[in-house]
Formats: sequence, C-alpha cells, structure tokens
Amino acid sequence: MEFRKFGRTGLKVSSVALGTMAFGRWIDEQASSTILDLALDKGINLVDTANVYGEGASETILGNLLKERRHQIVLATKVHGRIGSGPNDGGQSRYHIYKAVDDSLRRLKTDYIDLYQVHRFDEETPLEETLRALDDLIHQGKVRYIGASNYAAWQLAKAHGISALHGLHRFESLQPEYSLISREIENEIIPFVQSEQVGVIVYSPLGRGVLTGKYKEGEAPPEGTRLAAGEPRLQQLLQKNAISIAEAIKPLAHERNLTPAQYALSWVLSRPGITSAILGASKPEHITEAATAWNERLSETELKRADEATDLLRLREAVTN
Repeated sequence: MEFRKFGRTGLKVSSVALGTMAFGRWIDEQASSTILDLALDKGINLVDTANVYGEGASETILGNLLKERRHQIVLATKVHGRIGSGPNDGGQSRYHIYKAVDDSLRRLKTDYIDLYQVHRFDEETPLEETLRALDDLIHQGKVRYIGASNYAAWQLAKAHGISALHGLHRFESLQPEYSLISREIENEIIPFVQSEQVGVIVYSPLGRGVLTGKYKEGEAPPEGTRLAAGEPRLQQLLQKNAISIAEAIKPLAHERNLTPAQYALSWVLSRPGITSAILGASKPEHITEAATAWNERLSETELKRADEATDLLRLREAVTN
C-alpha cells in the first residue's frame, strides 16, 4: 500500500481508503467485520464514514469493531445531515456541531476523531460560525483535523480566507466525487488544492459501480445492484454516458491485464492532486480485487489514451445538458 502526505500536514494516509456507507445500510455487522478486517490487513489506514450513514448505524458498527485497533487508523466522519426531527438536528450551526460530534464519539466509542468533515456547504449558517465551532473542537481534543466535502472551489477558498483572517484551523482536505465519468473537479478544484496544499480524498472512483462493467446499455440491471434498486444518484450518473464510458475503457484495462474496476481505480490514483480514493466495499471481493492492483499507476501516455477514449462521450453529455 502506498501512503501519501495528507495535504500540507505531516499525516500519512493510505492511497486507498475504506468507505463504510454500506455498513448498517446494506450489510450487517458480521459482514462489515469481514470487510474491515480485510481492508486493514491489506494496509488501508484511512476509514471514512458519516453520521448519517445508516442513520448512525455505520458509526455504531465501526465503534463495535475497532476496539484496540482504533489507534491504528485515521478515522474520518462527517457532520451536516439531519439526525432527528428537531429544527436544529441538521446543518452546521455551533449548536448542531457540538451535539453531533458528541453523538458521533459515543457511537464510534472513541474520544477523538482524526478527520471531521462538513458533509456539504451550508447556505444557512455563516461560515465563520462553523469554522469557529470546528476550531474549538480541535482545541478541546475531540477533533484533530477538519475537512470539507462536496465544496466548490470558491466555497473552500472563502473558508480558507476566514480561517486565515481569524487565526482558525483551516479545512485541510476536500472530499469530492471523481471518476472517469465525473471529472468536474479538474476545472477549478484540482488547481486550487494543488496551489493551497489541500488533501483530496475522492469518493465514487468506480462511478458508483458503473465502471466495473456490470451494466449493459439496453439491458435490465443485475438483481441486487444499486441500479436495480433505483438509486437516484446512480440514475443521474447514467445521464453522463456512463455506460458508454465504461465500455470504452475495457480494451485499455485489458491491455494492462487489469479488470475495468482496477483500471478505473488506477486511473484516479494516477491523476494529479489526488491523495486517496475511497473504496466503498460491501463484499470482500471488492477489497481483494482492488488490492491486487491498487499500486498500479498509469503513464502519461496511458492517461492520454484514456482521455481520447472518453472525451467524445463526455463532450456529448455536455452538449446534451
């Protein structure tokens, strides 16, 4: 496993992270335990969750499973989503952040969170209020680093400006979506994070499973898949010519003796500015397949060929929309 520097900090994280959105949502604690054990045995040290995954079940399962291994990993979770029916049970107000972090710590059965991330931009709460609350959590020892997820470049830049102005800890990482299908972050976010030394932990590097090649144009999705279940965000991804892009990379993967999933992950980890890619595993084979090739890196020539194979398809999507 390759370990990469976490932005401008001294922290080192595995280039592949374990995403646990499936824990308590699609798989039970026993299945989650198998996947967690395998991931840690293979060298992953960054584990990502959120307080809303499984309505808190993901954090609870992790808390039950980590125990004495807690100090071997970089544990990341998130705050923003609604947990409860009260008017202040969501968002990034000081009120909600203070309550949410204590609830997460209780579920995770730990006294600190390595990386505490705001799940998305909160238009209703002043950024200064959010940043001051997060800064206080660092001083209290409950949180070690803070990060943002699903932020635009201007939102991250604004947050950094506020932190610099008031001497607050800044967001040291960003968690955006990134894959051969979804490449929007290349326009502004990647240049910004490279300039400001911000760690980038991307999610959905396999295009929510589409880049594995499991779906076929004009055919019903396999039973038990997320597309068969009608997941809305996966449906939206299909509007980006996702299945055609998955087909286009198959011969490139074959040339490298990689599966399409391995190729898609290697492509992400070969791109500039990426610190780690989150592998959302719900089966042990998701880990074992990735592990046999997650240190593979594509050359500049191979990256260019990937662009050539998919650029026209992405252009068609842009014109259509």
